[in-house]
Amino acid sequence: MAVNRKQQIIDAATKSFSLFGYKATTMDQVAKLANVGKGTIYTFFKNKEELFDEIVSTLISEMKEAAEQVIDPQLSFFENVHRALYRILEFRKQHQLAIKLFQEEREMGTPAVQEVIKKLETAIIAYIKQKIEAAIEKGEIRPCDAEITAFLMLKLYVALIFDWEKNHEPLEKEKIAELFELYFLKGLSK
Repeated sequence: MAVNRKQQIIDAATKSFSLFGYKATTMDQVAKLANVGKGTIYTFFKNKEELFDEIVSTLISEMKEAAEQVIDPQLSFFENVHRALYRILEFRKQHQLAIKLFQEEREMGTPAVQEVIKKLETAIIAYIKQKIEAAIEKGEIRPCDAEITAFLMLKLYVALIFDWEKNHEPLEKEKIAELFELYFLKGLSK
């Protein structure tokens, strides 16, 4: 029963954070949504931050899982990184909590939310870095600074998917893959 109650609280908090954002979510709201007394929440979580952290850790795991699902050992390193990054950013665009967090960070700059965004980005970069290191080891790509490369790959994706769309028609998934390959695999040299 205790695990069930804890999950009830997590689900209610996720719903509240997704609807109202971090700043506007209160423990009273979570208790009401979870249909438990406020004291019950404190038997599982010290405070709102701890509860939020648990939810964000789950979000990160789900994001990595989504990326892993599209990886195909038959495909090249670049195709797999493209598929994984595209899936991660798709996940970010469709997941209600992620949408709300990015919106709150933009509009209010809530420190706790900025921390979470940083944590999300760090997790994505670490994930890509592992894939890069494995590709270097297999001799698929030449040695490079895996962390900087992962950072640049992520930033290129964010720029092509989110920033480009602000003033242009959204790019097709294939076009993004083509640009990604051009800048990372071939380079611009003749």
